[in-house]
Amino acid sequence: MTDARTRTRTRVASTEEESEKGEQVTCPECNGDVVTEGQETVCNMCGLVVDTDEVDRGPEWRAFDAQEKNEKSRVGAPTTNTMHDKGLSTNIDWRDKDAYGNSLDSRQREKMQRLRKWNERFRTRDSKERNLKQALGEIDRMASAVGLPDNVRETASVIYRRALDEDLLPGRSIEGVATSAVYAAARQAGVPRSLDEIGDVSRVEKNEVARTYRYVVRELGLQVAPADPESYVPRFASGLELSDEAEHRARSLLKTAKEKGVHSGKSPVGLAAAAVYAASLLTNEKTTQAAVSDVADISEVTIRNRYHELLEAEDTLGLA
Repeated sequence: MTDARTRTRTRVASTEEESEKGEQVTCPECNGDVVTEGQETVCNMCGLVVDTDEVDRGPEWRAFDAQEKNEKSRVGAPTTNTMHDKGLSTNIDWRDKDAYGNSLDSRQREKMQRLRKWNERFRTRDSKERNLKQALGEIDRMASAVGLPDNVRETASVIYRRALDEDLLPGRSIEGVATSAVYAAARQAGVPRSLDEIGDVSRVEKNEVARTYRYVVRELGLQVAPADPESYVPRFASGLELSDEAEHRARSLLKTAKEKGVHSGKSPVGLAAAAVYAASLLTNEKTTQAAVSDVADISEVTIRNRYHELLEAEDTLGLA
């Protein structure tokens, strides 16, 4: 019995040495996989406690749901490129109330107003920070207007910061470069928006956006692949409340068009809109060209022309 215990201790010691070296750890009794749970390393198969009293690097408090965890957390929000100071500065609440929710008296309100004013001045200490604050506000506004997720806003903010650092702004408007950054970031993330959609929420003309976009992409060396018509299909199908079958049929039409080379030189938005319209008819979920035009922000004439081209490509492939 003593010899068995000695052998077990020896195997446990060797297991601990392997763990320290970062090698694969197995149970010394049954060679099963071991997992670390809190301060103990336990075998999944036989339940042997291989190691115990490990250092717990987590917080000393416990939380049982997300709300309780947030309340006990002692750190602030993570840094973000969507704010000119990356979220590291102090914000003074606009509500004139103390920590207990009681209203401040008139003297305290005046004091807080002065503090807010000076805090705002210190947050933007030079022209570069004022430029960033205005541009990043525009990026956030436009991204919200066209329904882009947070990761696209972060990417757009990084693109604008690079453009500012490499001195690409002289001779161009802040709004134009900010809009170009949003357009490029959306395409890089695989959730593209058409130039018309971006132009509708921008404060500059569409031609200026296109011109500035080409300049920024060229100077920064951004890797932006041509927009894939299929990436527009889910959004259009969702806007028209079409079924998954119709969405799948639209993707199939576009794949056929690519095989036949019909997509070459055509607007990806127009092809996607036409594919969605054709798929709705093929799956007996009839919708109007006007409805598709409103969702895709493209003319009905374009939808009709591309619609016939897609169906011809499908027929040709079927005959072949």
